[in-house]
Amino acid sequence: MKFSLGAVVVGAALLAGPSGSAAQRFSDPDILAPSYPSPQAVVDQMLTIAEVKPGEMVYDLGCGDGRIVISAARQFRAKAVGIEIRRDIYEKTAAAVAAMGLADQVKIVQGDALRYDLSPADVVTLYLLTSSNERLKPALLKYLKPSARVVSHDFEIRGWKPATVRKMEVGGQTHAIYLYRIADVQK
Repeated sequence: MKFSLGAVVVGAALLAGPSGSAAQRFSDPDILAPSYPSPQAVVDQMLTIAEVKPGEMVYDLGCGDGRIVISAARQFRAKAVGIEIRRDIYEKTAAAVAAMGLADQVKIVQGDALRYDLSPADVVTLYLLTSSNERLKPALLKYLKPSARVVSHDFEIRGWKPATVRKMEVGGQTHAIYLYRIADVQK
C-alpha cells in the first residue's frame, strides 16, 4: 500500500499525465494526493496563519520530506508529528529528522492519516485534494478539540467556512491557504 499526502500541485504535472508508477500510485484508493512539496514560503505562512505557539502539537498529514514539521519545531518551537504512509518517504524523512537532532521535538510515523488518532493535535496541516479533504473531515471532527486549527494549502474543505483565506504568489504560482477553527466548523 503506497500513500503520500505531501504537497499537491495538480496543474501541469497531472495534465502532463504521470507516467508509470506515479500513475499507479495515485490510482490507489489509499493515496490522498500525489507527492509534491509545499514551497517553504507557503509552509511558513501556513504555520504563521495557524498561530502556532511554542509547545503546541502540529500534525502534518502526508508529511513528505518533513518540511512542515521541521519548520514547526525550528521556527515555532512546537512539537510535531508527520504521518506518511509510503515507507520509502517515511524512512528518508525519519532519518533526516534524526540527523538534524530534532527527534525530541519531531516524530515521523508510518501510517494512514485516515486511520490515525489526531486528538493530541493543536494544528493539522494539509496539502491534499479537495476530495481527500472531504474524506478526512470525519476524522478531523472526531478527534480534534474545539481549540484546534486546520490549515489547508490550495484545497478547501467543502462545507466548512474558513476563518482566513490568504493568497500568495511563489515562483509565479498563486497559492491559497485556508485556516479553519474546529470550534467554528462544529457550530
